[in-house]
Amino acid sequence: MKILYLSPENTVGTAGLWQRIHQQRGNQCRVITFFPSDLGFPDDICLNLPLTGTARWFRSLRNTIYKRTKGPLGDVTDLPGNPPVWQPGSRLERAFFAFRDWLWRFWVEPAIRRYGLLDFDVYHFEWGLEFYRQGGFIRRLVERNKPLLATYHGQDLRHRGVIPAVHKHIWLNMSSEHDLLARCEGMRYLFLPYDVAAIEPQGRLHDPITICHATRSYYAKGSDSIIAACRALERSHGIRFILIENQSHAVTMELKSQSDIYIDQVSNVGPGYGMNSIEAMSLGLACCTYLDSDYLAFLPDHPFVNVSPDNLLQRLTDLVEHPEKIIERGRNCRRWVEARHGLNSVGDQLYGYYRELGII
Repeated sequence: MKILYLSPENTVGTAGLWQRIHQQRGNQCRVITFFPSDLGFPDDICLNLPLTGTARWFRSLRNTIYKRTKGPLGDVTDLPGNPPVWQPGSRLERAFFAFRDWLWRFWVEPAIRRYGLLDFDVYHFEWGLEFYRQGGFIRRLVERNKPLLATYHGQDLRHRGVIPAVHKHIWLNMSSEHDLLARCEGMRYLFLPYDVAAIEPQGRLHDPITICHATRSYYAKGSDSIIAACRALERSHGIRFILIENQSHAVTMELKSQSDIYIDQVSNVGPGYGMNSIEAMSLGLACCTYLDSDYLAFLPDHPFVNVSPDNLLQRLTDLVEHPEKIIERGRNCRRWVEARHGLNSVGDQLYGYYRELGII
């Protein structure tokens, strides 16, 4: 089979892992990204499309506009509906996407011809997006009866919503965010892949005990509460705290490797964990995150320290004062991430969905 992924960005480095999973099973796989990763992850085929969300001025302008159309939280507003549905909030937004669809054709259409993008056997739409908001690419695939799958990662569904021109044609929607399953009928869970075997766990504590937290959104992660708790522990227990912001992936991994405890998030915006935790668990760190009751029922064997803004300082203090708990949690995290997120395990899960859909 020939499998194609369309992804705006290789956000957390999974693009190359999906390629490996498919290639190890005797299939071909290509990944088209719209713009380069701002964390330095490599691309397969990057179109470098203009008017995208990478530039800070663009993100700032978009957030300002959305504060007027969506509310005070701007582009992190949690939209209603199951699923939430994207629609232009103003004539200006409608005109912008119409113009961008027209402009992108000068990059996209040559790429379709050059790489034979209509000739693949299976299509994955990361973030639930194709090239055009009006569905000009996916309609051509529907005419050819191609299997079409979409994957959502959190904010794309919660804050933007499904794109009607894409969503109506998708055979299967998937997500690694458990709370999204209830927000889209028929959505299935898919663990994020990670090459756990390539990471050597630490196996020892640092002196002083070190806690780290990586964030790209203070609001989505509850970072203010995390920073306050860690600063308090710096004063009371002499721990070291590392806050990771706007760093390349290489630097981020180096800083995580200097740590003993990782805090993912304490926000109820999207309970659970993501690639930052998966990386930290692979290193053998004790990982803390907020899991709601639904998540706890879904993953009863999880190895996390379940934290919230109200109990974070207490839970961290207990770990710092009992270092043996950090070591034991770290070992459990490593074993669990191997079993759940290893490439073979995740590949088996995805290919199980392929079989259910009659693709294989």
